[in-house]
Amino acid sequence: MAAPGSNYAVSVRSVTKRYGNFTAVDDLTFDVHSGEIFAVLGPNGAGKTTTIRMILDILKPDTGRIEVLGGPISDRTKERIGYLPEERGLYRNVPVIDILTYLGQLKGMSRSDAQTRATSMLEQVDLGENIKSKVSELSKGMQQKVQIIATVLHHPDLIIIDEPFSGLDPVNTQVIKDLLYSLNSDGVTIMMSTHQMQQIEEMADRLLMVDHGHRVLYGSVQEVRDRFAENAVIVEGEGNWNALPGVASVENAENGREVLLHLASGITPDAIMQEMATSQNYRVRRFELAVPSLNEIFIQVAGGNHNHTQPSELPVRS
Repeated sequence: MAAPGSNYAVSVRSVTKRYGNFTAVDDLTFDVHSGEIFAVLGPNGAGKTTTIRMILDILKPDTGRIEVLGGPISDRTKERIGYLPEERGLYRNVPVIDILTYLGQLKGMSRSDAQTRATSMLEQVDLGENIKSKVSELSKGMQQKVQIIATVLHHPDLIIIDEPFSGLDPVNTQVIKDLLYSLNSDGVTIMMSTHQMQQIEEMADRLLMVDHGHRVLYGSVQEVRDRFAENAVIVEGEGNWNALPGVASVENAENGREVLLHLASGITPDAIMQEMATSQNYRVRRFELAVPSLNEIFIQVAGGNHNHTQPSELPVRS
Protein backbone atom coordinates (compact mmCIF):
# COMPACT_ATOMS: atom_id res chain seq x y z
CA MET A 1 0.00 0.00 0.00
CA ALA A 2 1.23 3.47 -0.80
CA ALA A 3 2.62 5.17 2.27
CA PRO A 4 2.02 8.86 3.01
CA GLY A 5 4.43 10.94 0.98
CA SER A 6 4.73 8.26 -1.71
CA ASN A 7 4.62 9.09 -5.39
CA TYR A 8 1.10 7.70 -5.85
CA ALA A 9 -1.93 9.95 -6.17
CA VAL A 10 -4.15 6.85 -6.17
CA SER A 11 -3.23 3.35 -5.04
CA VAL A 12 -5.70 0.48 -5.50
CA ARG A 13 -4.83 -2.93 -4.08
CA SER A 14 -6.76 -6.19 -4.65
CA VAL A 15 -10.11 -4.41 -4.73
CA THR A 16 -13.31 -6.36 -5.38
CA LYS A 17 -16.89 -5.08 -5.53
CA ARG A 18 -19.95 -7.29 -5.91
CA TYR A 19 -23.63 -6.56 -6.39
CA GLY A 20 -25.33 -9.75 -5.28
CA ASN A 21 -24.02 -12.52 -7.52
CA PHE A 22 -22.54 -10.05 -10.02
CA THR A 23 -18.86 -9.09 -9.62
CA ALA A 24 -18.37 -5.59 -11.03
CA VAL A 25 -14.69 -5.28 -10.04
CA ASP A 26 -12.58 -8.37 -9.45
CA ASP A 27 -9.27 -8.23 -7.51
CA LEU A 28 -8.17 -5.00 -9.22
CA THR A 29 -4.73 -3.50 -8.53
CA PHE A 30 -3.17 -0.38 -10.07
CA ASP A 31 -1.51 2.94 -9.19
CA VAL A 32 -1.87 6.47 -10.51
CA HIS A 33 1.43 8.33 -10.22
CA SER A 34 1.43 11.87 -8.89
CA GLY A 35 1.59 14.45 -11.67
CA GLU A 36 0.66 12.14 -14.55
CA ILE A 37 -2.28 11.93 -16.92
CA PHE A 38 -3.72 8.46 -16.41
CA ALA A 39 -6.44 6.97 -18.61
CA VAL A 40 -8.99 4.34 -17.64
CA LEU A 41 -10.68 2.57 -20.52
CA GLY A 42 -12.83 -0.41 -21.20
CA PRO A 43 -16.14 -1.40 -22.80
CA ASN A 44 -19.45 -0.42 -21.27
CA GLY A 45 -20.08 -2.38 -18.10
CA ALA A 46 -16.40 -3.21 -17.60
CA GLY A 47 -16.24 -1.78 -14.07
CA LYS A 48 -14.76 1.68 -14.77
CA THR A 49 -17.46 3.75 -13.07
CA THR A 50 -17.64 1.41 -10.07
CA THR A 51 -13.86 1.71 -9.66
CA ILE A 52 -13.99 5.51 -9.80
CA ARG A 53 -16.83 5.63 -7.28
CA MET A 54 -14.84 3.45 -4.89
CA ILE A 55 -11.82 5.74 -5.23
CA LEU A 56 -14.08 8.68 -4.36
CA ASP A 57 -15.58 6.78 -1.39
CA ILE A 58 -19.06 6.92 -2.94
CA LEU A 59 -19.01 3.11 -2.86
CA LYS A 60 -17.14 0.87 -0.43
CA PRO A 61 -15.12 -2.08 -1.75
CA ASP A 62 -16.02 -5.52 -0.43
CA THR A 63 -12.34 -6.43 -0.17
CA GLY A 64 -9.05 -4.69 -0.82
CA ARG A 65 -7.68 -1.25 0.02
CA ILE A 66 -7.63 2.16 -1.65
CA GLU A 67 -5.50 5.16 -0.76
CA VAL A 68 -5.85 8.61 -2.30
CA LEU A 69 -3.29 11.43 -2.07
CA GLY A 70 -1.18 9.55 0.45
CA GLY A 71 -3.70 7.85 2.70
CA PRO A 72 -7.25 6.61 3.23
CA ILE A 73 -9.78 9.04 1.80
CA SER A 74 -11.25 11.54 4.24
CA ASP A 75 -13.32 14.72 4.11
CA ARG A 76 -10.08 16.69 3.92
CA THR A 77 -8.85 14.53 1.05
CA LYS A 78 -12.11 15.06 -0.83
CA GLU A 79 -11.54 18.83 -0.77
CA ARG A 80 -8.36 18.23 -2.80
CA ILE A 81 -10.21 16.31 -5.53
CA GLY A 82 -12.12 17.61 -8.53
CA TYR A 83 -14.65 15.15 -9.95
CA LEU A 84 -16.56 15.38 -13.21
CA PRO A 85 -19.05 12.48 -13.40
CA GLU A 86 -20.50 11.14 -16.61
CA GLU A 87 -23.94 12.24 -15.42
CA ARG A 88 -23.79 16.03 -15.74
CA GLY A 89 -25.80 18.40 -13.58
CA LEU A 90 -26.00 22.20 -13.38
CA TYR A 91 -28.75 24.52 -12.14
CA ARG A 92 -30.29 25.45 -15.47
CA ASN A 93 -31.91 28.78 -14.55
CA VAL A 94 -28.94 30.27 -12.71
CA PRO A 95 -26.34 32.55 -14.35
CA VAL A 96 -23.06 30.79 -15.06
CA ILE A 97 -20.92 33.05 -12.87
CA ASP A 98 -23.29 32.61 -9.92
CA ILE A 99 -23.32 28.83 -10.08
CA LEU A 100 -19.52 28.63 -10.41
CA THR A 101 -19.06 31.04 -7.51
CA TYR A 102 -21.44 28.97 -5.38
CA LEU A 103 -19.71 25.68 -6.24
CA GLY A 104 -16.32 27.23 -5.50
CA GLN A 105 -17.55 28.29 -2.07
CA LEU A 106 -18.73 24.73 -1.40
CA LYS A 107 -15.10 23.67 -1.95
CA GLY A 108 -13.83 26.17 0.64
CA MET A 109 -13.07 29.17 -1.58
CA SER A 110 -14.05 32.69 -0.57
CA ARG A 111 -16.78 34.28 -2.66
CA SER A 112 -14.41 36.86 -4.15
CA ASP A 113 -11.72 34.28 -5.00
CA ALA A 114 -14.27 31.92 -6.56
CA GLN A 115 -15.78 34.71 -8.63
CA THR A 116 -12.40 36.01 -9.80
CA ARG A 117 -11.08 32.58 -10.78
CA ALA A 118 -14.37 31.61 -12.45
CA THR A 119 -14.30 34.78 -14.53
CA SER A 120 -10.71 34.14 -15.58
CA MET A 121 -11.36 30.51 -16.49
CA LEU A 122 -14.53 31.34 -18.45
CA GLU A 123 -12.46 33.73 -20.54
CA GLN A 124 -9.78 31.05 -20.95
CA VAL A 125 -12.31 28.67 -22.55
CA ASP A 126 -13.93 31.36 -24.72
CA LEU A 127 -17.01 31.83 -22.54
CA GLY A 128 -16.17 35.33 -21.35
CA GLU A 129 -19.23 36.77 -23.09
CA ASN A 130 -21.49 34.23 -21.38
CA ILE A 131 -20.67 35.02 -17.77
CA LYS A 132 -24.19 36.25 -17.02
CA SER A 133 -25.96 33.76 -19.29
CA LYS A 134 -28.17 31.14 -17.71
CA VAL A 135 -27.06 27.56 -18.15
CA SER A 136 -30.26 26.81 -20.09
CA GLU A 137 -29.21 29.41 -22.67
CA LEU A 138 -25.93 27.64 -23.44
CA SER A 139 -25.26 24.93 -26.00
CA LYS A 140 -24.38 21.41 -24.85
CA GLY A 141 -20.70 22.06 -25.59
CA MET A 142 -20.74 25.32 -23.63
CA GLN A 143 -22.39 23.58 -20.68
CA GLN A 144 -19.68 20.93 -20.81
CA LYS A 145 -16.99 23.60 -20.53
CA VAL A 146 -18.78 25.13 -17.54
CA GLN A 147 -18.89 21.69 -15.89
CA ILE A 148 -15.16 21.28 -16.37
CA ILE A 149 -14.47 24.71 -14.87
CA ALA A 150 -16.61 23.76 -11.87
CA THR A 151 -14.49 20.62 -11.50
CA VAL A 152 -11.14 22.43 -11.37
CA LEU A 153 -12.11 25.82 -9.94
CA HIS A 154 -10.82 25.09 -6.42
CA HIS A 155 -7.26 24.14 -7.49
CA PRO A 156 -7.56 20.39 -6.80
CA ASP A 157 -4.48 18.18 -6.56
CA LEU A 158 -6.29 15.30 -8.26
CA ILE A 159 -8.85 15.59 -11.05
CA ILE A 160 -11.04 12.61 -11.95
CA ILE A 161 -13.02 13.21 -15.13
CA ASP A 162 -15.44 10.92 -16.95
CA GLU A 163 -15.80 11.54 -20.72
CA PRO A 164 -14.46 15.14 -20.59
CA PHE A 165 -14.79 15.69 -24.35
CA SER A 166 -18.40 14.58 -24.68
CA GLY A 167 -20.41 17.02 -26.78
CA LEU A 168 -17.41 19.12 -27.82
CA ASP A 169 -16.49 19.99 -31.40
CA PRO A 170 -12.81 19.76 -32.45
CA VAL A 171 -12.10 23.42 -31.63
CA ASN A 172 -13.55 23.23 -28.12
CA THR A 173 -11.97 19.82 -27.57
CA GLN A 174 -8.60 21.50 -28.12
CA VAL A 175 -9.54 24.31 -25.72
CA ILE A 176 -10.28 21.79 -22.95
CA LYS A 177 -7.16 19.77 -23.75
CA ASP A 178 -5.07 22.92 -23.43
CA LEU A 179 -6.71 23.64 -20.07
CA LEU A 180 -5.97 20.11 -18.82
CA TYR A 181 -2.39 20.30 -20.09
CA SER A 182 -1.95 23.60 -18.24
CA LEU A 183 -3.25 22.12 -15.00
CA ASN A 184 -1.06 19.04 -15.42
CA SER A 185 2.03 21.19 -16.03
CA ASP A 186 1.31 22.78 -12.63
CA GLY A 187 1.54 19.35 -11.01
CA VAL A 188 -2.14 18.36 -10.99
CA THR A 189 -2.75 14.63 -11.42
CA ILE A 190 -5.45 13.82 -13.98
CA MET A 191 -7.32 10.53 -14.04
CA MET A 192 -9.46 10.37 -17.16
CA SER A 193 -12.06 7.86 -18.32
CA THR A 194 -13.03 8.09 -21.98
CA HIS A 195 -13.93 6.01 -25.01
CA GLN A 196 -12.07 8.41 -27.31
CA MET A 197 -8.91 6.43 -27.99
CA GLN A 198 -7.28 9.22 -29.99
CA GLN A 199 -7.38 11.50 -26.95
CA ILE A 200 -5.85 8.82 -24.73
CA GLU A 201 -3.14 8.15 -27.28
CA GLU A 202 -2.29 11.83 -27.46
CA MET A 203 -2.66 12.87 -23.83
CA ALA A 204 -2.12 9.98 -21.43
CA ASP A 205 1.19 8.95 -19.88
CA ARG A 206 -0.13 5.57 -18.76
CA LEU A 207 -3.36 3.62 -18.99
CA LEU A 208 -5.45 0.93 -17.38
CA MET A 209 -7.91 -1.16 -19.33
CA VAL A 210 -10.50 -3.15 -17.45
CA ASP A 211 -12.87 -5.75 -18.85
CA HIS A 212 -15.42 -7.78 -16.90
CA GLY A 213 -13.95 -6.23 -13.76
CA HIS A 214 -10.42 -7.49 -14.48
CA ARG A 215 -7.26 -5.58 -15.31
CA VAL A 216 -6.32 -6.64 -18.85
CA LEU A 217 -3.88 -3.88 -19.90
CA TYR A 218 -1.72 -1.66 -17.74
CA GLY A 219 1.37 0.43 -18.45
CA SER A 220 2.57 3.35 -20.50
CA VAL A 221 0.69 4.03 -23.72
CA GLN A 222 3.78 3.26 -25.80
CA GLU A 223 4.49 0.04 -23.89
CA VAL A 224 0.96 -1.18 -24.52
CA ARG A 225 1.17 -0.34 -28.22
CA ASP A 226 4.60 -1.98 -28.55
CA ARG A 227 3.33 -5.20 -26.95
CA PHE A 228 0.74 -5.54 -29.70
CA ALA A 229 3.06 -4.58 -32.55
CA GLU A 230 3.36 -6.97 -35.48
CA ASN A 231 6.71 -8.07 -36.87
CA ALA A 232 6.22 -5.59 -39.70
CA VAL A 233 7.30 -2.16 -40.89
CA ILE A 234 5.61 0.66 -42.78
CA VAL A 235 7.64 1.98 -45.70
CA GLU A 236 7.11 4.84 -48.14
CA GLY A 237 9.40 4.95 -51.16
CA GLU A 238 10.29 3.08 -54.33
CA GLY A 239 11.55 -0.44 -54.90
CA ASN A 240 10.52 -4.05 -55.47
CA TRP A 241 9.49 -4.79 -51.91
CA ASN A 242 8.65 -8.44 -52.62
CA ALA A 243 12.27 -9.03 -53.65
CA LEU A 244 13.69 -7.58 -50.44
CA PRO A 245 15.39 -10.36 -48.41
CA GLY A 246 13.55 -11.04 -45.17
CA VAL A 247 10.14 -9.83 -46.36
CA ALA A 248 7.45 -12.51 -46.10
CA SER A 249 4.61 -10.54 -47.70
CA VAL A 250 3.71 -7.04 -48.85
CA GLU A 251 0.44 -5.24 -48.15
CA ASN A 252 -0.45 -2.00 -49.92
CA ALA A 253 -1.91 0.81 -47.83
CA GLU A 254 -5.25 2.35 -48.72
CA ASN A 255 -3.67 5.73 -49.42
CA GLY A 256 -1.46 4.19 -52.13
CA ARG A 257 1.71 5.81 -50.83
CA GLU A 258 2.83 3.31 -48.20
CA VAL A 259 3.35 -0.42 -48.01
CA LEU A 260 3.25 -2.73 -45.02
CA LEU A 261 6.12 -5.20 -45.09
CA HIS A 262 5.43 -8.34 -43.04
CA LEU A 263 8.79 -9.75 -41.98
CA ALA A 264 9.79 -13.39 -41.97
CA SER A 265 10.26 -15.13 -38.63
CA GLY A 266 13.54 -14.12 -37.02
CA ILE A 267 13.99 -11.03 -39.21
CA THR A 268 14.21 -7.72 -37.37
CA PRO A 269 13.26 -4.23 -38.61
CA ASP A 270 16.93 -3.23 -38.18
CA ALA A 271 17.96 -5.97 -40.62
CA ILE A 272 15.44 -4.76 -43.19
CA MET A 273 16.60 -1.18 -42.80
CA GLN A 274 20.21 -2.27 -43.35
CA GLU A 275 19.22 -4.18 -46.51
CA MET A 276 17.57 -1.06 -47.90
CA ALA A 277 20.48 1.18 -46.95
CA THR A 278 23.07 -1.02 -48.65
CA SER A 279 21.10 -1.57 -51.87
CA GLN A 280 20.77 0.85 -54.76
CA ASN A 281 17.41 -0.66 -55.66
CA TYR A 282 15.45 1.11 -52.94
CA ARG A 283 14.67 4.73 -52.16
CA VAL A 284 13.05 5.23 -48.75
CA ARG A 285 11.34 8.41 -47.57
CA ARG A 286 9.67 6.93 -44.51
CA PHE A 287 10.38 3.86 -42.37
CA GLU A 288 8.63 3.02 -39.11
CA LEU A 289 7.49 0.09 -37.03
CA ALA A 290 3.94 -1.13 -37.63
CA VAL A 291 2.54 -0.31 -34.19
CA PRO A 292 -1.25 -0.54 -33.81
CA SER A 293 -3.35 2.34 -32.57
CA LEU A 294 -5.08 2.12 -29.20
CA ASN A 295 -8.38 1.87 -31.04
CA GLU A 296 -7.16 -1.26 -32.85
CA ILE A 297 -5.89 -2.73 -29.58
CA PHE A 298 -9.16 -1.92 -27.82
CA ILE A 299 -11.13 -3.73 -30.53
CA GLN A 300 -8.75 -6.69 -30.38
CA VAL A 301 -8.86 -7.03 -26.59
CA ALA A 302 -12.41 -5.97 -25.81
CA GLY A 303 -14.23 -6.48 -29.10
CA GLY A 304 -17.72 -7.88 -29.10
CA ASN A 305 -16.51 -11.36 -30.05
CA HIS A 306 -13.74 -11.70 -27.46
CA ASN A 307 -13.82 -14.39 -24.85
CA HIS A 308 -14.07 -13.67 -21.14
CA THR A 309 -10.30 -13.65 -20.87
CA GLN A 310 -8.59 -13.64 -17.51
CA PRO A 311 -5.84 -11.08 -16.98
CA SER A 312 -3.08 -13.69 -16.89
CA GLU A 313 -3.86 -14.60 -20.48
CA LEU A 314 -3.15 -11.13 -21.84
CA PRO A 315 0.11 -9.15 -21.87
CA VAL A 316 -0.05 -7.26 -18.60
CA ARG A 317 2.84 -5.38 -17.02
CA SER A 318 2.73 -3.82 -13.58
